[in-house]
Amino acid sequence: ISDQKPLGCWSVKHGQILTCPVVCNFETHEYIAVHDDKVLRIWRNEDINLDKAFKATLSADVYRIHSLPDAGPMVLFKGGGVRTLDVLLEAPQQDIENVISDEVIRWSGAFMEGQQPVLIFTTEKDEDFFVYVQKPKLSSLHKYKLEQQESSKPLCFTAHVTNQTVTLLCLYSNDSVYQVLIPLQQDTEEEEEILSKSLLLNFSVPGTVLKGTSLVVLDKDHVAVLGSLAVPGKEPRECLSIWNTKFQTLQTSKELPLGTSGQLWCYEEKFFLIHGKVLTVIMYKCETSSLAAAVGKLKDSQNPDVSSFVNWNTLEDEELVVSFQSQESVALKAESKMNLRSRRSTVAKVQPETLSVGQLLLNLKDASTYVLETELRQLMSKAPTPDLQATIGCVVTALTDRCKRNPKYYPQNFLLEIVETQNLSYSLCPDLMAVALEKKDMHLLQICLERFPDIPEEITYACLKAFLSISEAQLQNIDVNLDSVICYVDVEFDNKEVKTEIVENGFSAEMDQDMCDTKIPKETQSRSDGESCPVGLQKAALLNAVLHSAYTEMFLLPHLKNLPAQQAILFLRYLYYLYVKCSEKVNTTLPGTRSPTINQIMDWMCLLLDAHFTVMVMLPEAKELLSNLHKFVRAQVRFYSELNKIEGSLRELQRLNHLRESQTYSIEVLEII
Repeated sequence: ISDQKPLGCWSVKHGQILTCPVVCNFETHEYIAVHDDKVLRIWRNEDINLDKAFKATLSADVYRIHSLPDAGPMVLFKGGGVRTLDVLLEAPQQDIENVISDEVIRWSGAFMEGQQPVLIFTTEKDEDFFVYVQKPKLSSLHKYKLEQQESSKPLCFTAHVTNQTVTLLCLYSNDSVYQVLIPLQQDTEEEEEILSKSLLLNFSVPGTVLKGTSLVVLDKDHVAVLGSLAVPGKEPRECLSIWNTKFQTLQTSKELPLGTSGQLWCYEEKFFLIHGKVLTVIMYKCETSSLAAAVGKLKDSQNPDVSSFVNWNTLEDEELVVSFQSQESVALKAESKMNLRSRRSTVAKVQPETLSVGQLLLNLKDASTYVLETELRQLMSKAPTPDLQATIGCVVTALTDRCKRNPKYYPQNFLLEIVETQNLSYSLCPDLMAVALEKKDMHLLQICLERFPDIPEEITYACLKAFLSISEAQLQNIDVNLDSVICYVDVEFDNKEVKTEIVENGFSAEMDQDMCDTKIPKETQSRSDGESCPVGLQKAALLNAVLHSAYTEMFLLPHLKNLPAQQAILFLRYLYYLYVKCSEKVNTTLPGTRSPTINQIMDWMCLLLDAHFTVMVMLPEAKELLSNLHKFVRAQVRFYSELNKIEGSLRELQRLNHLRESQTYSIEVLEII
């Protein structure tokens, strides 16, 4: 489709009609077609004349042929019978049983569950709808009846199979999608069972009515709907929309002014649809479902033509379109445009402003490293302001995709430059941190943790584990931003102390210890004013980035429970060190840029203890740490309790100072009762 050239064309004789879609046999690389309901044709790419291709006349009418990558083709007959192609070719005239009676098949789909193919089809009879689930290799068949819906009926179906369960999605005429769950564990035939359904999604857009005609599943949280958007007082307009089923929101949509055939296909993260007289291919990528993306809080959602999901520019990009017009016009198009392969070899000469972002990135897919980075820098510098964030997300995605394809390629400096200078989020480039973790790029992970507002808890935990796992020796050779630790962390090098302590208003650690009657752990008592940091400067800076990352306790806690015990103890020791340092300051604030706050430190201490308390109680090496932490917290509670007792007197003293404006020196004695 990118070269605008037909690769093969086969036609049946005049008067014959292809009666079901042609499919490819993945095992033999052959095409399979049915014309006039019963005549089966099988041919290869090199075959020229379809009349000379393999032909078999069957005994019953065929509804659809389904082909799966890991299984042979399956033939579904209009009477509900199913045969694998191999079995059917052994005796083409074999009798095919009628599974359904006076029912009409409305939809069918084939899936793999483990090593077994599963074929599902729906039928209609007298406004009742039925679902059949067949396992051809096991000769298993189950029939179900769909629960009726008042004043509405199913328009189309789609399904997917996971964990021995069929999830059937039904688009109804009341502008809603319902979900039906069908277990596959049943081994015996039972009486017809009525399937209950649950509302999955309602196409409620303020001021408009969406009438869907085709529905496809993109992933576990997203579906795409092709249909018409009716606005009161205006003509209905066809559009393609993506919906988030988890948060019940419209993710993105695009009008299709030239009209469609009502059919939508989805394959390898590409939409295929007929738009006007052309076949349009639209690339999409489902981001990890997040509340920020679902409610439109991502900055790129301000522009309806820019989406982190879909490259809508493809609709205006003739490079990705196949014309269904006359053969002469196709030939003229092919002659008037450069061949895609020749464009790739001269990609540096292409002006980015003449191409859409998606087309430019496609052309740069196989370009050299220098050309790729030069063109991407130029693209970012020329991107219009409304589209900038989405453009940068596409650029980062292009770079990470190349990293995946070529393990030796990793533009660390370029990625750092983009993250440090652009306003990105995790959902715009979800693969970036995964690639950085694989490459053990601690500096990039640190910057992402500090700047991305929507990092999933699973990634935050992965970063924490990576930071705790890496050795201090390895970190010495890694460039890490130390701004958050350089002003307060005390470490020892060759038994020589490096002290960067700031004592405020005469409030020192020694005074605090005398007041609170606590003791410093013996094994780390290298100085009289507190214990040294249990980790080096680089690791401390990385851990501080984790402390700054936003999280939800309910989602983070299950991951924290998987942290190895020794790493959990080391992290708790560091948190304890930060807690002591904060308590040494009158304002409980650590100096430096992006230093952890007392609330962040205490929240993470509570999280870590909740996740590992039982293990830590049992470990001898954690006993003294927990004891010291308990004593210090108890002393802090006692100290603040004493302050609370004189809070009223201190407030009265502050009030008197405001009332009195004496310019002369005086000594006053205030009695605190």
